[in-house]
Amino acid sequence: MTHFATRIILDEHSAVAAVLHSILAMLRQGPGDKPGRFFDVLRAMLFYISEFPERLHHPKESNLLFPRLARVRPEVMSTINRLEEDHLRGEERVRELQQLLLAWELIGESRREIFEQQTTEYVTFYLEHMRIEENELLPLAEQELSTEDWTVLDAAFAAGRDPLAGGLRDPHYDRLFTRIVLKAPAPIGVGPSLEGALTH
Repeated sequence: MTHFATRIILDEHSAVAAVLHSILAMLRQGPGDKPGRFFDVLRAMLFYISEFPERLHHPKESNLLFPRLARVRPEVMSTINRLEEDHLRGEERVRELQQLLLAWELIGESRREIFEQQTTEYVTFYLEHMRIEENELLPLAEQELSTEDWTVLDAAFAAGRDPLAGGLRDPHYDRLFTRIVLKAPAPIGVGPSLEGALTH
């Protein structure tokens, strides 16, 4: 049996991965003759990453899941420490990308390469981070944590779930998610294809 909290973690990872892949797809296509839409969607997706995974998802892992797993399987502490370092650096890295994107938008093509490079590195970093959690820690948690542990984790992860991963709609974020879903291309949105919308 897969516990409720584990399913939520995996669903939220899938939502983040979809956003990350959409960002890379947009970079491959470029702004074309619709730079307004291009930069608007990228800003919204980077803000989503800073607002949900960084501020809601990661603290639950760091404060609740990781300590419980370290208690019963101390040999995974090196892995947990690496993931904690990722968490501590993650929000700063997103802010850096937001600043680099603004520079590209306002200053122009001379700032494009550094944004693309840093974003590609960030996506690689984040996907690897989630892979480690899913392949190395979550299976151990499923095996080793107690019923009491899962009661706490299930309740915590059920609260404040990511709306892109099946969480309840939060009116405060309606504009953000409407912008992402309606304007971004697949896999995260239903907006026109990048090729058709941005270059033609």
